[in-house]
Amino acid sequence: MPLDKPYLDVPGTTIFDADQSRKGYWLNQFCMSLMKAENRERFKAGERAYLDEWAMTEDQKLAVLARDLNRCIALGGNIYFLAKIGATDGKSFQQMAGSMTGLSEQAYRDMMIGGGRSIEGNRYVGEKK
Repeated sequence: MPLDKPYLDVPGTTIFDADQSRKGYWLNQFCMSLMKAENRERFKAGERAYLDEWAMTEDQKLAVLARDLNRCIALGGNIYFLAKIGATDGKSFQQMAGSMTGLSEQAYRDMMIGGGRSIEGNRYVGEKK
């Protein structure tokens, strides 16, 4: 019997739970491989060839190649593992988060300093205001 997951109806939010962990296992293992300098160099020298060494889905590989972090998360990636891709590209976590929200780094920083995203449109679908 599947677990009840009331958190699945939070708009725009993917919760990294056991199901996501299983789905993204190889994607996240690839990301962790980037902790070693020699692996970062191999990846930068031939991204597709390096990705093909991992038992990731084609969708996961394409999301990495496109640096589509939102898609990577939907495909089981964990943001803390995905940060290794950003670091390999010379990006800060703040730059990565900005790209995921469609904002520039400065606009993202300003939003966070101003208190973050508005709650409007970001509640549970069934929640009353």
